[in-house]
Amino acid sequence: MPESGQKTTQGNITDSPVVTAARRTGLLVTLVLGGLTALPPLSMDMYLPALPEVTGALRAPAATVQLTLTACLAGMALGQLVVGPMSDKWGRRRPLLTGMAVYVLATAVCALAPTAELLIGFRLLQGLAGAAGIVIARAVVRDLYDGVEMARFFSTLMLISGVAPIIAPLIGGQILRITDWRGVFYVLTVIGVLLTLVVWRFLHETLPPERRHEGGVGQALRTMRGLLADRVFTGYTLTGGLTFAALFAYISASPFVVQEIYGASPQTFSLLFGLNSIGLVAVGQINGKLLVGRVSLDKVLGWGLVIVLLAGLALLLMTSGVFGETGLAPVAAGLFVLMSAMSLVLPNTNAQALMRTPHAAGSASALLGTSSFLVGAVASPLVGIAGEHTAVPMAVVQLGSALLALVCFLGLCRPWRRTEQAGAPA
Repeated sequence: MPESGQKTTQGNITDSPVVTAARRTGLLVTLVLGGLTALPPLSMDMYLPALPEVTGALRAPAATVQLTLTACLAGMALGQLVVGPMSDKWGRRRPLLTGMAVYVLATAVCALAPTAELLIGFRLLQGLAGAAGIVIARAVVRDLYDGVEMARFFSTLMLISGVAPIIAPLIGGQILRITDWRGVFYVLTVIGVLLTLVVWRFLHETLPPERRHEGGVGQALRTMRGLLADRVFTGYTLTGGLTFAALFAYISASPFVVQEIYGASPQTFSLLFGLNSIGLVAVGQINGKLLVGRVSLDKVLGWGLVIVLLAGLALLLMTSGVFGETGLAPVAAGLFVLMSAMSLVLPNTNAQALMRTPHAAGSASALLGTSSFLVGAVASPLVGIAGEHTAVPMAVVQLGSALLALVCFLGLCRPWRRTEQAGAPA
């Protein structure tokens, strides 16, 4: 596999008739893929305001009800490992439509679940099926675009998927004003049905038969092993996954940190959460519209990692009392910077990794997604390890994740060497 992943595919992938036809409907494809990537955060975050009500309605301990979130997250991580290789073998549409149909069924059953145990089981199935949208959306982008165009498209997708965490809790809260927690799953079922119909009608196949892989599970495992043997691909995968861990640390800890430690109201927390999401989206657009194509992807990625690292360090110093008693405003500013800088890292790690894997975009997308979700799932419980009266674990996880991500980027991707070998920016 060549060291420079940007120059391998222009002539034989993005010029096929199937791809050319799909790209003519660029805006429509963007909206469809954006909807697919927004579905997982909708599935997770719309449900968050209903957790206390679920605990009472199903007469289950809070720890048991929390497993409904863990099950969905685990399903999204593991499902990508299955669906990604399937899409390389059978094309993108069939696995995607199958996954969406199962998602709709599982979500409808969640709405009817009489016990917490059944809800946990079908939330796992919901996550497994919903993973199809995540992994295949990335693979479709790889089918349609290459080089800086792909990086720009990922930044555009971040605009759509970044709005979902902003509006999802608000939607969930409004649903609970007129119905109970089951109504959240009814709404998600309707969203799933509509998105399935849109995919069936408007998203054409982007992987022509001549580029599909034959073979079963063994072939899929060999393909993934080959991808992981590529040091640079593994470097970008780990860099993105570890950066995602810092993001998950924020998502897991911020309600507790902002409201319990700093005494902010739920409305203030919602405002800060929304502002951070806006920063994530805005910087993503700066990355896609202004930086990509003018500055090398690796340079932007590197600066993004440094900013995340410095923000994590500042948060650790503030929360540990080095600067004395720190109020909410400086901590909120540090979280805003950290979140915004994510948009300089995550789209570009995806683009750089997928540019090296035109032969197995589905499997590569699966490894990228699974690593991020699994590392995030490990990071989430660590933020509360020291109890309810300190934000230091959150900052430690964020700083440690950013530091490890930078080490992986420099040690495995070695962007300066690939730039010298390619004779152009990587």
